[in-house]
Amino acid sequence: MTVRFLAAASVLSLALLAAPAGAQERPAANLVAQADEPSEAPPPADTERDETYNEDEVTHAVSDFFGMASESAAKAVERVFSDLGEPDGYIKGEEGSGAFIAGVRYGSGWLVRKGFEPVKVYWKGPSVGFDFGGNASKVFTLVYNLRQQRRLYQRFPGVEGSFYFIAGLGVNYMRSGGVTLAPMRTGLGLRAGVNAHYQVYSDRRDWFPL
Repeated sequence: MTVRFLAAASVLSLALLAAPAGAQERPAANLVAQADEPSEAPPPADTERDETYNEDEVTHAVSDFFGMASESAAKAVERVFSDLGEPDGYIKGEEGSGAFIAGVRYGSGWLVRKGFEPVKVYWKGPSVGFDFGGNASKVFTLVYNLRQQRRLYQRFPGVEGSFYFIAGLGVNYMRSGGVTLAPMRTGLGLRAGVNAHYQVYSDRRDWFPL
């Protein structure tokens, strides 16, 4: 009897000692679990943007670039805005071209977008028409629905019947893959603008004309 009593007492004592220890371990485990809980996930990186330029911003940029009166620039810009709305970027550059019935054109400039550093871009393309000679001109191209820079680097065919001559500027539209371009050229560059069949844009110079 004495041995059984002592054994039972020992088991009871161990149980009583273990109970507080277990009660103290549970809050610690909860703290660890809370510490391991993931915090709110950060927002995804903004890889696509669609911040646009309003009509006044573009008018001033066109006027400064071509060195023309704001009233004249406003007439051309107003026509493009009525057709396409607000662009999310533009390209300021120069191009040279030459032709004898068939010709070629090369250009380069800077792609400007809100919230991004300007990026150097290049373009090229054939020109076809019953003319000959060469010229150089400034080109201001409005860019629509770009979202990502890489979407610019493709071939853009001209949109049939989209050429306008307004206040000394020739304007035509090109479209591909959801992106629309609206190049505006001074009078010296109208031949290249009217006769352009397509233009290829890239991030590096390529002298192969096609």
